[in-house]
Amino acid sequence: MTATHDRTDSSTATPSNPFAGAQRAATEATTAAFGGIVTGWIDALRPFAAASPVASAWLDEWKRAGERAAAWPKVAEIVGKRTPWATPHDVIATEGPTRLIRFRGAEIGSSVRRTVPLLMVFALVNRPYILDLLPHKSVVRQYLRAGFDVWMVDWGVPTAAESTKTLHDYIEGTLHRLVRRVLDVTGQPQLDLFGYCMGGTMTAMYTSLHQELVRNLTLLAAPVDWARGDCLLKTWTQETVFDVDAVVDAFPLVPSGYLGTSFNLLKPVDNNFRKWMGFAEKMTDEKFLEEFVAMEGWVNDNIPISGAVYRDFVKFGLQRSLLAKGEFPLGPHRIDLGRITCPVLNLVAESDHLVPREQSDPVDRLVGSSDTATRSLRAGHIGLAVSGRAHQEFWPSAAAWLLER
Repeated sequence: MTATHDRTDSSTATPSNPFAGAQRAATEATTAAFGGIVTGWIDALRPFAAASPVASAWLDEWKRAGERAAAWPKVAEIVGKRTPWATPHDVIATEGPTRLIRFRGAEIGSSVRRTVPLLMVFALVNRPYILDLLPHKSVVRQYLRAGFDVWMVDWGVPTAAESTKTLHDYIEGTLHRLVRRVLDVTGQPQLDLFGYCMGGTMTAMYTSLHQELVRNLTLLAAPVDWARGDCLLKTWTQETVFDVDAVVDAFPLVPSGYLGTSFNLLKPVDNNFRKWMGFAEKMTDEKFLEEFVAMEGWVNDNIPISGAVYRDFVKFGLQRSLLAKGEFPLGPHRIDLGRITCPVLNLVAESDHLVPREQSDPVDRLVGSSDTATRSLRAGHIGLAVSGRAHQEFWPSAAAWLLER
């Protein structure tokens, strides 16, 4: 592991552009001129169409089309300004492509009031900045504002060198070393762990093996019993029809395109048609554009995954659900969630198409803790992190739960 304490992450900074003001002015002038021409043309024709509902509707649609066309320079400007992280942070340590991040709460006006550090762990198949997407849609900032010292594991983009890295290597190797690093830097004997989706399953496994290092565990849309609930992912990967060994033999490093297409096809109409219809209707709204571009940037920022990890999750998770049986193999261990005795907060989405809440709900009966709580939200798998409803009540409540412990 390489120490890089206090090195500012350049991904949070936008390069200085001396022509930015002139470019912005030119964009605004072009947009205003085009919009004015279209509006003037429509207004000139309006009296002639007044007697015909069909002609009036035709002019209304042309006006909307002109407004959408005039919005494209603004779309390009917002795309150009997009950055993957909303909150300033330092990279404290690196290990291969993996980075250990510590967020700078002071720069957004928050101060640390809880000395126990909070380490967030995301899935291995997507980038973790969905938890820090925009200033007003940032789970990271919710915890910073509540007084937490927030850290995050950014697994990075694996290369061919990581193609044989196992789940045991990630959990008992990289994650364990990063946990130790957080505790060494902060001088604390324990930390709070937070895991999202696959990252939640991994943090639950880690906690079962290192309960002495974990004070509290928060799980977000984390599957623990794949035998429950129905979803397309579970159907597609049934052992009788899906040969995961053949996939890994063909792709030692499972390609990002393979994974991204699979996720896309879980909701093909929404992802490929309805989303873009909504974009066309709302693209003149700058706030909508900012959120849409940020989400699209994240959705399409897929990363590959080690074939060994992919095989274990499919074979021992989706196909055989060994974690709920206390039989999930991890190196020399068999994971027993009953060894988790710290407080556990289980956060689930009621409309999750990727991890149905039925796969997360059994947490409270599988762990050995007497202090468990489950909170649900009417949202989807990603809506838990970015929806307006989540940030109004759900996350302040989750942070308050953890502060009490």
